[in-house]
Amino acid sequence: MADLTMTVTIDDTDQKIMKNDLVDIDAWVQDAVIGKKNNTWKRFQSEWTKKLMDDESFTDAIPSNKTDFVNLVLARPDYKDKTAREA
Repeated sequence: MADLTMTVTIDDTDQKIMKNDLVDIDAWVQDAVIGKKNNTWKRFQSEWTKKLMDDESFTDAIPSNKTDFVNLVLARPDYKDKTAREA
């Protein structure tokens, strides 16, 4: 999976409204995305650490590094992303 670049379009009226509360709209958007990334990682890690620990057939060490942990979880047959879980 490649890095994802996103573009957000905010019309002139909404920019004026947002500037009432924000000094830098772009910085706020970046901070919001970073916050969401951190929160989803914490939930992912917590959910899957519990599942791995409760899985009697899983006897390997749980990786301490984020990339290895994610790769382990995504390779499991019981992993489903949000779209698959809601299908």
